[in-house]
Amino acid sequence: MFDSMKIERSLDKASFKALEPGLREGLLDLQSELIAQKRCTILILINGADGVGKGAILNQLYGWLDARKLATLTYEAPTDEERARPAIWKYWRDMPAHGDIGIVLGSWYHTPLETHALGGPDGAELTQALDAINHFEAMLHAEGVLLLKLWLYLDPEDAQARLKALDEGPYDRPVVREWARISSKKIRRRLEASAAETFRQTSTGIAPWTVVPAADPHYCAIAVGNALMEVLMQATALPPAECAVAAPASQPAHPPPSPAALPAVSILSTLDFSHKLDEASYRAQLDVEQQRITHLTNSRAFAKRGLVCAFEGSDAAGKSSTIMRLREALDPRHFRVHPISAPSDEERARPYLWRFWRRIPARGSTAVFDRSWYGRVLVERVEKLTPQEDWSRAYGEINDFERQLHEGGYVLAKFWLAIS
Repeated sequence: MFDSMKIERSLDKASFKALEPGLREGLLDLQSELIAQKRCTILILINGADGVGKGAILNQLYGWLDARKLATLTYEAPTDEERARPAIWKYWRDMPAHGDIGIVLGSWYHTPLETHALGGPDGAELTQALDAINHFEAMLHAEGVLLLKLWLYLDPEDAQARLKALDEGPYDRPVVREWARISSKKIRRRLEASAAETFRQTSTGIAPWTVVPAADPHYCAIAVGNALMEVLMQATALPPAECAVAAPASQPAHPPPSPAALPAVSILSTLDFSHKLDEASYRAQLDVEQQRITHLTNSRAFAKRGLVCAFEGSDAAGKSSTIMRLREALDPRHFRVHPISAPSDEERARPYLWRFWRRIPARGSTAVFDRSWYGRVLVERVEKLTPQEDWSRAYGEINDFERQLHEGGYVLAKFWLAIS
């Protein structure tokens, strides 16, 4: 995979100085158009071994672009806040708005690569992790987030020598370090092999990898600038109705459910609305169930879990009063209700699921959604507020969202309150 990168590629300083002004002007013009259109977000994922020059590329991009619309998103050792939630949560939390560019150090590829290089999951588990990433990136693309996935390549031993020279140099300059656990020559080679396999599985038509030879800093900088130019041209040239080009046939978005797979008779039509409880029985059973909820959510085991409740249903079906009864059983310090209404401008400028991901509670806590992520396939679909392509795709995206919550240790309880 990396053999072609070992062919020396260089650019002398004079040539770099000749190319840089035109490149910078082109990038600024396209970034200005991106900001004005506010249709797309661009995420630049800077990856590579320590010592390849990731920090230099980051600084170069800040020198070429309007820094007011740039955000550096760095992820090192997880914070307490991040450890208490699913691993993908931190990337959702920090998602830039349309019109902005985010530069990511420590992307969602870091953990699978490091774990595999250190002898962690086998090939099947790595494939499963990368498949989840492909789903995530397909969803981002469909929601107007374009990815520039960079891997700055330098022979592992050359990168290590460069890192050592920086450490021993006369200037105390910051060095981007992400792979402290990749310490031996053998493990560095395994990281390279893991990266090659990752490229094979995740270089898709909508989010390809760009591998850049990094031995010569001038060549590397110009190559990265040209790659960003292409992504900016794609983002700003697309019609307003769709920031992202359609996924190729080999990379289909989540298909809508087939009508043949849907139940012929609505489940709601089979409900018996005659069931009733007298007041005394209601109060007695409510007390028992509330005490059970209190006991379970105060247990030591629940500290490692989380509870997410979604309430949907007809208007006037009693969602608010039901949530109030649930609230009475829970510790108010670890419980929040999130009423969901029409999205704000801030929410419309990001992928649909952003406003739900950012409200996911820490483990040991409970979040209740009064209306939920199902709004896209309910009210938005029925009232034609969302194009069919978007609500059709949402079924698969919702399944992915809920699967990630489940794998993150959350109990997901979904309620439809029905009245006649």
